[in-house]
Amino acid sequence: MQRHVKRREAARVLVVAGSRVLLQQDTDPGVPGSRWWITPGGGIDPGESPGEAAVRELWEETGLVVRLSDLRGPVAVRHVRHGYSDRILFQRETFFRVDVDHFEPDPVGLTASELERMRGHRWFPVDALPQVLWPASLGELLRWSGGPALDLGLMDESTVP
Repeated sequence: MQRHVKRREAARVLVVAGSRVLLQQDTDPGVPGSRWWITPGGGIDPGESPGEAAVRELWEETGLVVRLSDLRGPVAVRHVRHGYSDRILFQRETFFRVDVDHFEPDPVGLTASELERMRGHRWFPVDALPQVLWPASLGELLRWSGGPALDLGLMDESTVP
């Protein structure tokens, strides 16, 4: 099967409440049993800055309303190749951090394809992150205490290489 190739800029958000980080479980519907945890985030729309996209994506995927000034960072930047059963996605991702009080996520703006793939949210202790995690270096990002954005380089995170 030929897979569609897409390139885009994306923004992701480390949502931290005390010693916990909010992650959402993602899947590849074409690969039964595939599951991994990710930070909220997604593509940057035309005319948006990475920070503006982070604010929008956070609301769409968790229901949390924050201001651009609430974001810290950028924390990190990376280039990533996501190979899925139906597509290959090349992204330049910019990560931000927001510190919040604990809340129950309510994804209010998911698209039909996101609803098909997403399997819910969970708060994880920052010292007990799940094994199947994109990015695998999330622990390093959570230790960022300011300064220049970390350069994570090029990564491959794929269910289908």
